[in-house]
Amino acid sequence: MARNATTHRRRAAAALGLIALAGAAHGCVSPSAPPAPPSGGHVLALSYPTFRDSISPILERQGCDAGGECHGGGIRGTLELSPTSAKNIPYDYDQVVLQVDPVERDSSAILTRPLVLDAGGTPHPFKPFASTADSDYATIHRWILAGVLQ
Repeated sequence: MARNATTHRRRAAAALGLIALAGAAHGCVSPSAPPAPPSGGHVLALSYPTFRDSISPILERQGCDAGGECHGGGIRGTLELSPTSAKNIPYDYDQVVLQVDPVERDSSAILTRPLVLDAGGTPHPFKPFASTADSDYATIHRWILAGVLQ
């Protein structure tokens, strides 16, 4: 009985081998690698060291990471920063990068929301930048413009 089962397995393996050989002879090949998934568009590579050394201090100085209803606590909008009591600069960098438009950089939320409406700002309850000439605004703007589109 064991010999009969062994013979049956050998015949099945040989049959599969012949089928595979016949398929190859007729031009059948194994499937190619799957196509790459669609990309998500442009990504803007921004300098983390510049953020850490220049941009984060601006956000802290302007009180953007304060408690209450600011970005560091309470009711937060689309920008959430680590609170002053538990600074997490890499987290803040990731959050601010989400506020930068890689194509329309001058229209980035991180620039327009804290800017007064008369200077081209968009609605936001707190307006620390009175104009685009403000040195803190200009520093953030330069950082965004220095980013490399990938």
